Amino acid sequence: MVNKEVEKVIVVRNAKKVYRMGTEQIVAVNDVSFEILKGEFCCLLGTSGSGKSTLLNLMAGIEKLTSGQIIIKGKNIPKMNETNLAKFRQRYLGFVFQSYNLMNSMTALENVEFPLVFKRVRTKKRKKLAQDMLVQVGLGNRMGHKPKEMSGGQQQRVGIARAFVAKPEIVFADEPTGNLDTKTTMEVMNLIQAIARENNQTIVMVTHDPRLASYADRIIHVLDGEIEKVEVLHDITDPEVYQRRVEEARAAAPKLSELESSADPKKKKHGHKGKKKAVQEMKAGSEQSSDQKTQ
Repeated sequence: MVNKEVEKVIVVRNAKKVYRMGTEQIVAVNDVSFEILKGEFCCLLGTSGSGKSTLLNLMAGIEKLTSGQIIIKGKNIPKMNETNLAKFRQRYLGFVFQSYNLMNSMTALENVEFPLVFKRVRTKKRKKLAQDMLVQVGLGNRMGHKPKEMSGGQQQRVGIARAFVAKPEIVFADEPTGNLDTKTTMEVMNLIQAIARENNQTIVMVTHDPRLASYADRIIHVLDGEIEKVEVLHDITDPEVYQRRVEEARAAAPKLSELESSADPKKKKHGHKGKKKAVQEMKAGSEQSSDQKTQ
């Protein structure tokens, strides 16, 4: 049985973006139209300079359309002012960036908590939500670490935890594995897909890599600012197809979540308490080292 009532969460109509450089005009996005369904994993696939990242930025309201329409959750994004856009992003959108965009002065836990501060979630609750999210992404024993104390893959998983902690309806991911090796790339993709499937969230991902595009339900091929073709790999309006996609994502996800959290089950179980103990041990070790140097 096919469910034809799946919500169209993103509708793009005749979107055009023109940059003006002196007297020259550069058309980055040219008369593009498409729709994205709720719970769909959609990929914008294209080479560097194809206009795919510009298109993502237009949908997120980071850049303004020259002409056309972008409707998300019934809201006309180009018509919104910055204040309303900020509120809209906080309520509905999450972001995963290629460069992680973590706050270097904050721990992993504090970075994941950050979006919840703006949503005015109470301190105790947001710490618990952030802790649970870090455990889910396999970083239960890295909560007290700052970005520079983690590998690229770990930092990206913190970024994923931050993007998903508030359970946004839509997550925009711009080349989310661009700085990672092949093995870590697959782990991160499995994680993004698993979390989104469990919560029926919509993913819009930009990539140049056909291997990553294979995770999607729909691939929109972008070339020279235009849509070259659209591939529907999985029709999620069919409940049986969507359920199968959920089960496939669940099967792949544990490979990531067990990587590091299983290395120290005690820290995984106790979360923040384990982090405090680790900090105390580090301080004790530092003091001992200092005493040895002065003797």
